[in-house]
Amino acid sequence: MKKIFNVLAISSILMLSACNLDLYPVTSYNEGNVEVNSKSESQYSSRADMEGLRNSLYNSWMKDIQEKDALDWLVYTECRADNAYCGNPTTNEIVEVESNKISPDNYNIARDWDWYLEQVSNANQIICNIEGIAQNDKSLTEKEVAQWKSEALIWRAYILYKMSMLWGDVPMVTVIPPAITAENIEEVYSEYYPSRQPIADVYTQIISDLEYAKDNAPDVDSSNKMLMSKAVARVLLARLYAEKTCQDWNKVAQYCQEVEDMGFELCDNYGDLWAYDDTDANRNTKESILEVTWSRSNGNWLFMMFHRNAYDPNDSFTWIKWVTPSRDLIKAYEKEGDTERLNASVIYDECSWSNYYPAEAYAFMHKLPTNASSWILMRLGEVYLLHAEALAMLGDAEGAAGYVNKIRERAGLSELKAGDKTSDTILASVLHERRLELAFEGFRFYDLVRHDMAADVCANVVKNDSHWFARNAITSQNILMPVPLTAIENNPSLTQNEGY
Repeated sequence: MKKIFNVLAISSILMLSACNLDLYPVTSYNEGNVEVNSKSESQYSSRADMEGLRNSLYNSWMKDIQEKDALDWLVYTECRADNAYCGNPTTNEIVEVESNKISPDNYNIARDWDWYLEQVSNANQIICNIEGIAQNDKSLTEKEVAQWKSEALIWRAYILYKMSMLWGDVPMVTVIPPAITAENIEEVYSEYYPSRQPIADVYTQIISDLEYAKDNAPDVDSSNKMLMSKAVARVLLARLYAEKTCQDWNKVAQYCQEVEDMGFELCDNYGDLWAYDDTDANRNTKESILEVTWSRSNGNWLFMMFHRNAYDPNDSFTWIKWVTPSRDLIKAYEKEGDTERLNASVIYDECSWSNYYPAEAYAFMHKLPTNASSWILMRLGEVYLLHAEALAMLGDAEGAAGYVNKIRERAGLSELKAGDKTSDTILASVLHERRLELAFEGFRFYDLVRHDMAADVCANVVKNDSHWFARNAITSQNILMPVPLTAIENNPSLTQNEGY
């Protein structure tokens, strides 16, 4: 129900003086957002301001991905499926996710919702300001305007896509709310307290943004894969068109092919993607399309959530870790004789706990082995298998098998057998290969959801392994996360997902 603003409320708003939008991001939906400023609606006015925001996208916003996207996203996609146990049974927030008993007051869900909306707000500061600033500051070139705007559009698209996967309909903030006055308060109310928009409308906006960005974003830089490039825009478009809301397998194949034509190559060895030596960890490999990078001196802390830092093995290795590889996944590797990908994905180590495996040989997720290792968000191996999925859905079993066989050859495995690449079996072969190739990279649960397989797969795996928590059955409703209770309390325009 729309909140009625009385004279007292309006007076309270007008008493607020020029609040700092950095302190109160516009998408936090709290009274600290309001800014009463008769001079200007923007705190940015120059090329230097825009360049600072553009640099922040990479040096601050993306670097903040560790907890609210990388860590939690892995729990949502690997532990809700069959690839990993949540890992730490004393952390109720992740136990709820694995057992599909997620409550609206789950702290992790709330922090992610807030972080995603904060990132939308950050991107909007570039998207909504840069063209106006360029009219007054002629040092900001047309090329910079197009590129920097495209980078922000890609980041916003990435964030909105992730939100839509988790919650379905989400607030779609594409403007910076103007200063509130007594005269405009009713008009701007919806911009400060936005309602959830239908997912189809969100996807339409994302596609429009990415269509612009794919032509205007920076070219691929082989020395800097932490760049919102033309290739990144195309991968996002391919992922988007694979989802049911706007599913178009021809578009998926088209954008995958365009990425493949941009010069990326598979690494010679699967493990090269996460390899390291005594001096440094691999980054910017020829296969990588988008990754978040760190150095040894300014490294990530994400490693400590999964295993240990190979450069400092005793650092933060005193407590049980998250995202523990499941027996079912390990058996899938072993059944294929897939030692290359198993060894890169899972490592056994001695520890002081024995919740899922014996303490002397405990299994850990191994795709972030050092504090200097990159967090890989997109790579050619994923694109090949998404292309294979599209071809399988389009009835081209031979074409799909060709891409799968490229991946299998790199893993040291034989080609698909005749019985695994018929029109009836090829999709299952593709999804199986995606599981082995992309384990612990954040795809498994939504791969299953996309083909209505999540309920059966997740129910069956629990029957065969007592180490899983008892799960509520996955349904069409609870595939989506609950909208956080705190978000609904702070924004009266929000509604809850069905079933919560």
